[in-house]
Amino acid sequence: MVRFVERKWWYFGLSGLLIVPGLIFLLLGGLKPGIEFKGGTLLDVRFDTPPAVADVSDVLTGLGRREAIVQVAEGGRIEIRTFEMKPDELVATEAALRAKFGTNVKDVNPSTVSPSFSGELIDNAVRSIALASVLIVLLIAFAFRNFGWAAFRYGIAAIISLLHDAAVVLGLFGILGYLFNIEIDSLFVTAVLTIIGFSVHDTIVVFDRIRENLRLNPGEALNPVINFSIMQTLARSVITSLTVVLTLLALYLFGGFSMRNFALALLVGIVSGTYSSIFNASQIISLWQEVEDRLRHRASPAPA
Repeated sequence: MVRFVERKWWYFGLSGLLIVPGLIFLLLGGLKPGIEFKGGTLLDVRFDTPPAVADVSDVLTGLGRREAIVQVAEGGRIEIRTFEMKPDELVATEAALRAKFGTNVKDVNPSTVSPSFSGELIDNAVRSIALASVLIVLLIAFAFRNFGWAAFRYGIAAIISLLHDAAVVLGLFGILGYLFNIEIDSLFVTAVLTIIGFSVHDTIVVFDRIRENLRLNPGEALNPVINFSIMQTLARSVITSLTVVLTLLALYLFGGFSMRNFALALLVGIVSGTYSSIFNASQIISLWQEVEDRLRHRASPAPA
């Protein structure tokens, strides 16, 4: 039998190696909020033949828009993100683009996003995560109610695994934002919430197997039961995750530019969720039990 639990510090260490660099880049300001969070103007410019990004940036710089972010999009389009423009500034920008690129410019579609949307979006996301976390702890504690107060440790372990997966994805986009100026948008928030749901789902499968094996083998030590339970669910977890990963990989490769970051966040989150449900969640239960046993041993009176 594979000794999953006995190597828990290796798995915790690997998780630390994945999370810590991302946290450093997050502290450095790596997570770049998109226009949906900051508010501003998005110009969607369609060309016959997309020009070089540097040439478009030169036009915006000439108009005093040094903060503008110019990115290539699919379908011969260029997206320009900048602080909010007034109507006369939009007219001047379109005129400057047509003067520079002539008939190569086919269409210019401006859209404005209010920054108030970002506050509402973030508030709702934080409330959703907080409410979901409380309900998850209560649900798992109810499912493991035969273990008494120890049932809550399963819920808390599931929440720690959930936060692990969210930290991996946030850290990755912190690195991408710092190094490549990749922004996050409302789809990114959707992806993180989806990852949280998937992570808990996969963790509960392992926990449920542990509960059944403890019920069928009363008095058995916890660590061997966890190892056996992980072995029983390993193939199911890996195959289920692979089907989702392959779908997301196809979405990332062929889903178009606007879906690429969304698919990447889900892809990384699903892989992380599978890893944490197998190598972290149950190991937290084991570590909790070991710490509790040591404290009880110290508290017990020494033999006469």
